[in-house]
Formats: sequence, structure tokens, C-alpha cells
Amino acid sequence: MKIRRPRLPRTRKGQRRLVQVVMAVCVLALLPATWLYVSTADRLRTTADVPRTDVAVVFGAGLWDGEPSPYLAHRLDAAAKLYRAGRIKVVLVTGDNSRKDYDEPDAMRAYLGKHGVPDDRIVSDYAGFDTWDSCVRARKIFGVHRAVLISQGFHIRRAVALCEAAGVASYGIGVAAKHDATWYYGGTREVFAAGKAALDAVFHPDPTFLGPREPGVARALAAGR
Repeated sequence: MKIRRPRLPRTRKGQRRLVQVVMAVCVLALLPATWLYVSTADRLRTTADVPRTDVAVVFGAGLWDGEPSPYLAHRLDAAAKLYRAGRIKVVLVTGDNSRKDYDEPDAMRAYLGKHGVPDDRIVSDYAGFDTWDSCVRARKIFGVHRAVLISQGFHIRRAVALCEAAGVASYGIGVAAKHDATWYYGGTREVFAAGKAALDAVFHPDPTFLGPREPGVARALAAGR
């Protein structure tokens, strides 16, 4: 069976229309990423200048042999630094625990404990399966209205935009990361993830798992007073 290849327009008018269509597709593809940059332009900070906030949210970023991956460890280091400096009071760790042999939140909690954050100041969200889920659950389940979000630079704008859309007034800290294959993959992935983020922000879908409200954050804050 002979496969016919698509033919390019031969007339100038047809070629011009093709170029216009390609340009329109490119513009539409980049609109969500542009929205992320514009909407979060004034919400990014560093560990040195972020406003004092009761709660920091650290997003999961994978485990290596049951321990936080280097990328996740850098996020947790930033949270521990903020806690030791008195800029936050509670850390909400949110990640994937969809199966028994994979538990991001407990690994994150253990790491923070080794780096100076008391266990009663750490709250675990075991159903943070993606960024939108984590943001919605922070607001609806844990009652967080304002937070410092901690992630890598390539992800933090999306995290801030989605948490703002979910009702959490947010500042974001994008921790430094080595520009290795993982970094380039993450940056490339964000271009496509921006489209889903825009849809989530508009339609507000329910997270994978919602469940009842949990008093963990309120209790942790009370313990710190």
C-alpha cells in the first residue's frame, strides 16, 4: 500500500495561509505559558526576602530508594532554612502516596526532622498527586489561606498560579537546581503542563481525592504559639 505524503500548497496564497495557520497554532500553544509568567510576575521571592508566613507548602519531586531525590531535598532544605530563620511556622508536605511502597510525604517529613524542623510543625498531605490537587487540598482540606510555596524555578510559577486560583494567596520560592537532564526535561514539560494548568484554573476540577477536612495545620500552628 502506497502512503501519500501531504502536499504543501503550491500557490503563494496557499503558502501564506499555511504560514498563518502555523503561527496561530504557535501563539495559542504559548498563551498558557505567557499567562503563567504574567500572572506570577510579582509573586516570586527568595528565602531571604519572602514575607513571614505561617505555612510553607513543599511539593513532592520523587524519591530515590525511599529517600528524597536531590531536587526534592533542595526544596526541603529551603523549607528548613525558612523555619530556622523564623519566617514560617508550619510546613505542609504534599506528595504521592498512591501505593504502599511509595510514600513521598513521610520521606519528606523524616528529612525535615533531620534538618531541624520539629515533627509537630510538619503536616502531611498524602494525596497531592499533582500541583492542582495539592493546591486545592491545601485550601479545602487543610484550611490554608496564605502560604509560601517551594519548588524548582521551572515549576514554581505554575504552582503559584494554581494555588492562587484555588484560593491560596501565595508567594513562590524557586530553589536553584543544577541544569542537568532532569532540569531540561522539567522546563520542557512545563510548556505542555501550562495548558492543563490554564484549564484547571478556569474549570476548577475536583482533585483525585478530596475527603474530609483535616485539622493538622491548625493544630501545628497552635502548638507553635
